[in-house]
Amino acid sequence: MAQDVVLDSCRPPEGVPEWLVRKHCAFPFAREGGVLRLAVAVPRVEVLDDFALATGCRVEAEVFAEEEIRQAIRRWYGTPEVERAVAAASSAEDEGEEEVTEPDAPVVRLVDGLISQAVSDGASDVHITPERDRTVVRFRIDGVLRDVAEIPRKVHQAVVTRVKVMAGLDIAERRLPQDGRIRLREPGRVDLRVSVLPTVRGEQVVMRVLDQARVVPDLETLGYGERELSLIRKAVAAPYGLVLLTGPTGSGKTTTLYAALKEVVSRERSVITVEDPPEYDMPGVSQVAVNPKAGLTFAAALRAILRQDPDVVMVGEIRDPETARIAVQAAMTGHLVLSTMHTNDAASAPVRLADMGVEPYLVASCLLCVAAQRLLRLVCPRCAEEYELPPDAPERVVLGLDSGPVAVRRGRGCPSCGRTGYRGRTAVAEVMFTDRGLRELIRRGAPAEALRDLAVSSGMVPLKQAALEKLLSGATTVQEVVRVVCSPLAE
Repeated sequence: MAQDVVLDSCRPPEGVPEWLVRKHCAFPFAREGGVLRLAVAVPRVEVLDDFALATGCRVEAEVFAEEEIRQAIRRWYGTPEVERAVAAASSAEDEGEEEVTEPDAPVVRLVDGLISQAVSDGASDVHITPERDRTVVRFRIDGVLRDVAEIPRKVHQAVVTRVKVMAGLDIAERRLPQDGRIRLREPGRVDLRVSVLPTVRGEQVVMRVLDQARVVPDLETLGYGERELSLIRKAVAAPYGLVLLTGPTGSGKTTTLYAALKEVVSRERSVITVEDPPEYDMPGVSQVAVNPKAGLTFAAALRAILRQDPDVVMVGEIRDPETARIAVQAAMTGHLVLSTMHTNDAASAPVRLADMGVEPYLVASCLLCVAAQRLLRLVCPRCAEEYELPPDAPERVVLGLDSGPVAVRRGRGCPSCGRTGYRGRTAVAEVMFTDRGLRELIRRGAPAEALRDLAVSSGMVPLKQAALEKLLSGATTVQEVVRVVCSPLAE
């Protein structure tokens, strides 16, 4: 892989067809005499032949990261699907009311282009936010929002209306929040959860992107330590009981559950999930999507599932007392139940179940383990650099580090990572396995602090310590650990 060339600073030579660049996602970054130097992610003979035929040059391929190539293409050739659609939609708005149902209408192309770009960039959410004199489009990538486009303010309502039409919402209602879903088959199988919220500057739209083409990862690839991994595997190998994943929204809980579920799926076991909505398409699993408007809540779906003779049940989230009681009852009557909750740490989960009305002795009888998880952004491998953390750095106090020498890493920022210094994420977690001592404390209704102290004394690695290990290994940065893990609520 070429390391001495920054692609998006290299102006492409003239005479190279743009359509060919986009077709093969290959960026021509230099021409030296009769030789065209071409950046490609995977060198293929047909790609080199096409460029040689179009330019009359001998083509030399150099391997770069695909995202770096796409960044350079966007930098020098623009993003026609979005930029041209913005310009066309602006002109159409001047002429009158924009049609939002015609396939070739500029606003239709604009919204389609934004969704397509979000999927290709790996965004988890699309934010369309009205401001005083413009509308800003941002993508959440690796858990952080990035600006990707600006839309003229006068086009905002047409864009919102188009999204509402796609989601089957009431286009005349602008005073109340609305929620809907969009299912697409092009450019791939993608589901979008749409939320429209009226603000003082207009309606704000947020779309959660669920790419159905994603492959369920293996547990080993998530970033768990060996001890934590063995405890998770021990729990999901049990014939019955309750396994919980906790953490804030967007911390990868469902992905971890699916990775664990992947290890128990077989033709000999009936596996059923209930989610809002299903985030992965998994062979061998019966997946149910909740529909509160039709009366199909988590609790109603779970009651029906238990009449389907399941061996393993995955509940997307325990969010109400009824679902909690049914899940615990199922775990006690011969089913392996996997689910998520919103608590700050592992020790708070049993207490939260008790607060929902589940008797502590029932929780103690069925709870196998609780994993509290966060996602840390990884340092970009292409622009990573090592440095010494200054002795007087305020982060030392937050992280509990002494004034001794500490070598850490950070990313300078490059086209491969969108100038952020980060690329990809890894899970960091604390896993509390409920042994006999913990069961007794849970049965007595002990507070979360007592459960946590006993779990740590029994070998549990706290979330903060696990994140520090990632930091000292060079996987992530000081700022990322402080941002994600060092909240006072998580202490």
